[in-house]
Amino acid sequence: MKVISLSLILSLLNQSPSIKAFSLGNTNGVNVHQSQSRTSATPTALSMVMDVAMRSRLDGINRSYQALTERLADPDVISDSNLLMKVMSDRSKSEATVTAYEEYSTLSDEVEGATELFQEAGDDQEMREMARSEIKEIEARMDELEAEIQVLLLPKDPNDDRNVLIEIRAGTGGSEANIFAGDLADVYRKYMSNQGWKVAVMDESKGDDGGYKSLTLDVRGDMVYSKMKWEAGVHRVQRVPATESQGRVHTSTATVAVMPECDEVDVKIDPKDIEMSTMRAGGAGGQNVNKVETAVDLLHKPTGIRIKCTQERSQLKNKDLAMKLLMSKLYEIEIEKKEMEERAKRGVQIGTGGRSEKIRTYNWKDSRCSDHRLGQNFSLSDFLNADIGKMIDAMAAKDQEEKLKALSEESAY
Repeated sequence: MKVISLSLILSLLNQSPSIKAFSLGNTNGVNVHQSQSRTSATPTALSMVMDVAMRSRLDGINRSYQALTERLADPDVISDSNLLMKVMSDRSKSEATVTAYEEYSTLSDEVEGATELFQEAGDDQEMREMARSEIKEIEARMDELEAEIQVLLLPKDPNDDRNVLIEIRAGTGGSEANIFAGDLADVYRKYMSNQGWKVAVMDESKGDDGGYKSLTLDVRGDMVYSKMKWEAGVHRVQRVPATESQGRVHTSTATVAVMPECDEVDVKIDPKDIEMSTMRAGGAGGQNVNKVETAVDLLHKPTGIRIKCTQERSQLKNKDLAMKLLMSKLYEIEIEKKEMEERAKRGVQIGTGGRSEKIRTYNWKDSRCSDHRLGQNFSLSDFLNADIGKMIDAMAAKDQEEKLKALSEESAY
């Protein structure tokens, strides 16, 4: 990953006019932690201004973090479980940044002390070499922290900490596509269980030979969207189906949609745009579902989105579920539109996250899982065992790299 100056990152995030007024050429390639105490050169006006911006931003984050820490001991906060959870959540968002900054500040002080020791050593070569070695070791760690803080200060996806609705649909391939959709569902359920997330089925339509024609899951937990958003798109499988008598390899697909949970604040729906009908649900659930019209069929006329909910035993609950799913679908459309515009502006090619994008191919013969966004192969057995963290982490790292690249290119203007 290409590393650019931490103070430059902060200046771009802050959009400070005073910083923009200087020419970027004045930095002379000096890193932000190379202060006056560590070099005989006098800092330029630009490096001094940027250092102030850097410290101001990080000091502000640190103050907010300490204030939230103090609130955790407030009796009013402790007595309100919802408020307590919110304070803890807000505090955790900046904890990694504060920890890295505190270590960075401590090392900065240590560098100053080692530099003074070097200067005071005079002709004592042994003492000078010891100080020089210490400075080199500290600076290496400070470089690591700079890169870490750069990533921590990148703009966050506002939906990352949201719960999600995941919709898995069989694509081309008939019964084999249904079975593959079921395989994906099994992998995701196992991964979600390992993450400690809560999973509930919102709607399902099972395939005749196994698997699912469609399955909608409500997933709740810590930072669910931040991980599962990388699974959105078309998944393709190449294997010999169980129903294939002549051993021929078939290609089938399944589509995964990952929709962040939202509410009326995020999405406004005009009641006049909704057309709703009810019907008997049928199936298991007692006489109520067979005699009373508990199922709901909802149509959003402007988009043509149609949702049928039969899971609950009451019409009201099914209506609420249908509206919840509709809001998430409309919110997802808006998010995808904005992301496409942003990615087109940045020229990013790591993946749109759209439903129509082919993101992976699973090849049973070669026991290989190929991620087309990364141009990288992974073990199929690892994927089937729900060990998908490596792929998710690789996508997150790629996204961070593209954001850093975008900031670096922005600095050229």
